[in-house]
Amino acid sequence: MAAVAAVKALVTGGGGFLGSAVVRQLVARGDSVRSLSRGSYPELAALGVETFRGDLCDSGVVRAAAAGCDIVFHVAAMAGIAGSAREFAAANIEGTDNVVAACRANGVHRLVYTSTPSVVSARGGIEGGDESLPYPRRHHAPYPATKAAAEQSVLAANDADLATVALRPHLIWGPGDTQLVPRIIDRARRGRLRFVGDGTNVIDSTYVDNAAWAHLLAGDRLHPGSTVAGRVFFISQGEPLAIRELVNRILDAAGLAAVSATIPFPVAHALGGVAEAAFALAGRGAEPPMTRFLARQLSTPHWFDISAARRDLGYEPRVSIAEGLVRLREHLASEQG
Repeated sequence: MAAVAAVKALVTGGGGFLGSAVVRQLVARGDSVRSLSRGSYPELAALGVETFRGDLCDSGVVRAAAAGCDIVFHVAAMAGIAGSAREFAAANIEGTDNVVAACRANGVHRLVYTSTPSVVSARGGIEGGDESLPYPRRHHAPYPATKAAAEQSVLAANDADLATVALRPHLIWGPGDTQLVPRIIDRARRGRLRFVGDGTNVIDSTYVDNAAWAHLLAGDRLHPGSTVAGRVFFISQGEPLAIRELVNRILDAAGLAAVSATIPFPVAHALGGVAEAAFALAGRGAEPPMTRFLARQLSTPHWFDISAARRDLGYEPRVSIAEGLVRLREHLASEQG
C-alpha cells in the first residue's frame, strides 16, 4: 500500500493500554495526535501528544477534542465485570453517541471504533466464527450488552459524510497490560488460579501492538463509500491456543510455575451467581472474583476467522505469540528491578 499522508488524529482513551499503543504507532509514523482521557498521562505529553482531560459523557469536551481532526479512534470504554448497568451504559453507549455527534459537528469523516467479540458471545462458545455471526437476543452482562449497542450505533452512523468501522480484537495482552496479565499473575502467586473446566477450550488472543496496528490499517482504508465502511472485523493473532497453554506461557514469562488446578463449570457458575448477589447487596465497587458470565467465557472456546481482516484491511499480525511473550518477559523483569 502507498504511503499514507500524515493526519490529525484523536484517540479516546489514549492513556489506556490499547489506546496508548495506538497513540505510539500514530506518533511514530508522523501523525499529529490528540488524546482524550479521564486521567493525566505525562508520558503522552512527552511524545508531543496534545492531551484533553475529561469524561466521554461530557459532550462539550468530546466536541472540543475532536475539533480540527481528520480521524477519531474511539478506544475508550468501561470494561470489566464490576459496575452497574447504568454506569456501563453511560460510558459505552452515551459516550459513544457523544463521539459520533462530535465527529459530525466538526466535519470529521472517519471513525474507527474499538469493539469486542463479546458482542456476539454465545452460551456454547464460538469456534472459527466470522463477521456473519448475529448478535444474541440477550447478553448476560452489562459490558457486552452496552458494547453491542454502541457498536450498532456506530455502524448505523456510517453514511456519505461519516465513514465508520468497528474492530473486535480478542483478549488483548502484552507489556503494560493492566487487566489480563496482572490478574493471572496475582491469582497464581496467591494460589487461587483455577481453570474453569479442564482448560482445553481453545481461545484467541491479540498482542497489543497487533491490535493497535489493525486500528491504523482500518483508519487508512476508511473513507465514505470505501469497502470497509460500515463493517466489523475480528482481530486476533490467528494463533488460537488452549486456554491452559496460553495462561501457563504467560506464567512462565513471569517466572512462575505452571498451574493445573481446575474447577468444574457448574461449581464456578454457581459461585459466580453467589458472588454477584453478595457484591450487589454490599454495594461493593470491586470486581467479584467470579461471575456467571466470566465462568462461561473461561470454560468455552472463543476463536475467530480473521480472513476478512487479512483480505480487506491488509492485516497480518506483526508480532507472534512467541515474540510477544519474550517482550512480556523482558517487561516484567524490568518492573521487578
